[in-house]
Amino acid sequence: MAHTRGHSEQHMVERIGWLRAAVLGANDGIISTASLMVGVASAADSADQVLVAGFAGLVAGAMSMAAGEFVSVSSQADTERADLEREKAELAQDPDHETRELTEIYVSRGLSPDLAHQVARQLMEKDALGAHARDELGISPEVMARPIQASVASALSFTVGAIVPVLTAAFAPHDIQAVTIVVVTLVLLGVLGALGAVAGGAAMLKPVVRVVFWGAVAMGVTAGIGALVGVAV
Repeated sequence: MAHTRGHSEQHMVERIGWLRAAVLGANDGIISTASLMVGVASAADSADQVLVAGFAGLVAGAMSMAAGEFVSVSSQADTERADLEREKAELAQDPDHETRELTEIYVSRGLSPDLAHQVARQLMEKDALGAHARDELGISPEVMARPIQASVASALSFTVGAIVPVLTAAFAPHDIQAVTIVVVTLVLLGVLGALGAVAGGAAMLKPVVRVVFWGAVAMGVTAGIGALVGVAV
């Protein structure tokens, strides 16, 4: 006797909202804080100055990420709501036109006109707004903007990323403080790139190389500027 077993698939697109914010926040936390501290270390006379700069960068960066992500994603959410309201009004005014519009979309994707019309009618009978939101506007529950979620994820991930170079500076001897921050930061950037690739179901090498390379560039440029400013002062 054959048994039908449920099959549940988890696609990576379902993680795109929090994953984007978390990866961006952690990367920014590590790179910006470490770069700031390396730049200050190139010009500072004491380890305490580097540590203070790190804490200041952590707090300011976390608040900036939270506010910036909230404003940005809120704007996206406002646009999505406006599009849905407009589509809802169009469905109420001329459902036949909206059915033809959905039919044309399915025809362009490879269905025959008759089948496309049948699919469009059946989907609209079940959830007309949902069908148009998904297939016409590209809006689905998995990828809809969530400002608070994105804001919290960005702030927390920035803090988690930034705390590492700060702790490194706190325990590293002053004479090798900058070098230690750079080494630890590059290693952690590689790990973060690998974890982000695994979480997103992507190949690992390219994200790791990309994030390590740009992290090294950011710290190198900041260190150079810090050294120049220190000499000038």
